[in-house]
Amino acid sequence: MWLAAGLLGGLGALTRFLLDALVNSTSTGSLPLGTFAINISGALALGLLVGLAASTDTLLLAGTATLGAYTTFSTWMLESQRLTEDAELRWALVNLLASVIIGLVAVAAGHALGALA
Repeated sequence: MWLAAGLLGGLGALTRFLLDALVNSTSTGSLPLGTFAINISGALALGLLVGLAASTDTLLLAGTATLGAYTTFSTWMLESQRLTEDAELRWALVNLLASVIIGLVAVAAGHALGALA
């Protein structure tokens, strides 16, 4: 179990790195869209796992190890703080509120989709 958690955590982190680079290479502006896309897709995936009533082991490996390494609360907070430092207060507020609100919607949508299966 520990080896699987380590390997899946590494896979989640690598996926985060690649998706962040892809999104940020195509976006311009102040809003950190790579982190936003990662956290929203991770919220959707976690909601789906819970909606599917995944087993404890599956939740540990897919939810905690993989999605825990894939999503990034600390980067979201750091990017929001940097926007504030750069006097981009409006974008900092958009980043914070949109991530929370859309993240909650994504979890609910994933849970609903999982419950249908």
